[in-house]
Amino acid sequence: FVIQALKSNSIFSLKIHKESEFDFKYILNQWTKKCSSGTRVVLVLTDDCMQSLGITDATCVIHYSLPAPRIFGQRLRSMSDNFSNVIEDSSVDQEYAKARSVILLTENSACHAPGILRYLQHGEAEIPPELHDFTAKMLEAEEDKKFSRPLCACLKAFGFCKNRTACPDRHQINLQIDMPQNIPDKVTETPARVTILPLHIVNATNYFGRIVDKQKDQYTTLAEEINEYFKKPSNKTSVKSVEKLAVYGLCEKTFFHRVQVVEISPKEEENLFFMVKIKYIDEGRTSQVQSYQLLHLPARFQCLPPQAVEFVVCRVKPIDNEIEWNPKVTHYIQHKIKGKLHEAKIVHTLGNTAWVDPMVRVTRLSDLKVSVNEYNVRSEILSTGLGTDNPEHITQLQKLYGHMKVLDHAKNLEPLGKMEDTAGPENVSNPQNTSVREHSPENRNSSKITLGSHPCDGVVQIKEAEDSTLHQHKCFYPEIKWFQNEESVTVKVKIASVADHKCEFSKDKVVFSACSGDKIYLADMELYQYILPEKSTCVIKDKEAIIALMKEKKGAWCKLLKNKNPHVSFDFEHWEDFEDKSPFPVGTKKLHCAAAVTEELVDSSEDSGTESDE
Repeated sequence: FVIQALKSNSIFSLKIHKESEFDFKYILNQWTKKCSSGTRVVLVLTDDCMQSLGITDATCVIHYSLPAPRIFGQRLRSMSDNFSNVIEDSSVDQEYAKARSVILLTENSACHAPGILRYLQHGEAEIPPELHDFTAKMLEAEEDKKFSRPLCACLKAFGFCKNRTACPDRHQINLQIDMPQNIPDKVTETPARVTILPLHIVNATNYFGRIVDKQKDQYTTLAEEINEYFKKPSNKTSVKSVEKLAVYGLCEKTFFHRVQVVEISPKEEENLFFMVKIKYIDEGRTSQVQSYQLLHLPARFQCLPPQAVEFVVCRVKPIDNEIEWNPKVTHYIQHKIKGKLHEAKIVHTLGNTAWVDPMVRVTRLSDLKVSVNEYNVRSEILSTGLGTDNPEHITQLQKLYGHMKVLDHAKNLEPLGKMEDTAGPENVSNPQNTSVREHSPENRNSSKITLGSHPCDGVVQIKEAEDSTLHQHKCFYPEIKWFQNEESVTVKVKIASVADHKCEFSKDKVVFSACSGDKIYLADMELYQYILPEKSTCVIKDKEAIIALMKEKKGAWCKLLKNKNPHVSFDFEHWEDFEDKSPFPVGTKKLHCAAAVTEELVDSSEDSGTESDE
């Protein structure tokens, strides 16, 4: 086809391929033959002939395909005699340079566009605007495919990712994943000073640890109770059947930890004793242990959500444009900060990650009744000479909100599937999830939990905060009340004038959607315990939808949802019935779970005072 096109335009052309090796001499003679002025010789060939021909004096190469870098370099080598040394001869005008490389791109070459763009940028060549636009659209499509992946670690650590096309992780905000977790509301609403305890050091600026409440730390109380419980040998019961994502106890030296099973090898599972990958949910580190080391952990010790929070120190990065920290500075920072209380200002939060600036070790001189700043972690990193200033870090993170994407439930009311499980420390789901805390009355205000992780909640928040126009239609979370008996749970969804509705049941989830006037309602409810989908029903009655859920196992539920939601509350009209049939035994020692239920219901009742359509 190419040869025919050339001949039809009266262009002298030659062709050769691997099967016509006997023509090599003739082709070379024609190539080297001096032609009259203005005559151009065009050689059409395959890559496997280039080395045999050994041509080095071509003035132009036209690429009809994009091969591996080695072959691409071989093609360019055919023009090596006409390369200009720009360093020695700076007067060479690029426009009139003898050697030219022409790359033909079509829509079918989309996968190669980013690589070509990087190649042209590296060579400081002129880049056509069409290539920029084409690449941007292609990258946007690729990013959409990674929407359920974890947020890029490099983007979190430094505010940029050097190679987004090759990076397997996400570079945009996903409200389903990035709603704050394990971080009090007062911290996420305004920049807050907190006390943090780094326990697992990933690198010089990335740590996992806890936010410590100096007045009354819930985890400290829980840890004491767990260790007191396991002091009795009879309570150290090894787990017979290990389940993925379940929470167990683990003894490390003389201290007992809460751990979650992250991964079980299918091959290992067949053996009597096998290795499992676990995560210390209150510290953030992971490890491998034998299955028999895992101990049964009573439910009352699982009510407090995982306490591990990821911390990132802002405005500092490795020298020489590196994206990994030198082990020397990581070791230095680990030795300096691990296990020590620090004062920090949280300037930004996403998911389970908090960015801090500054992070300072404060020492109190009790005799003088004063506190002094012992060191600033960022300054310590800079002082090693292995880190440099990164002033754009927080600005780049904030720009993510300008390009935020959410899933449009208004256009399609099909229920969302579960997000893929990820084994990374910040993405391991927890069995009780991270949205319900135990609250004491005096501590409730300082440790309120954020809204549920439903994307519609996030859309409403962003619209109010930033007057965004991400959606042409709003979708609302309806007001929900629930009550239960030993065998079933009844959920009342209050929506006036339901025109159309849909309710889908699965073992651990109920997705209810409905239209009312010009409003669209969606409730994506991840349940606290399992139900029997085939025996569960939904009917519309008066101004509400009544969903009857049949429990898989008889007994009382401590809560309806894994994730606390301000629009969901207990129906107190049925409180007496619930109390009369309560399965919890009488006695202060054994009412821990019941008390947690009561407090959770009170919290829900308070939160649901807000209109859900606001």
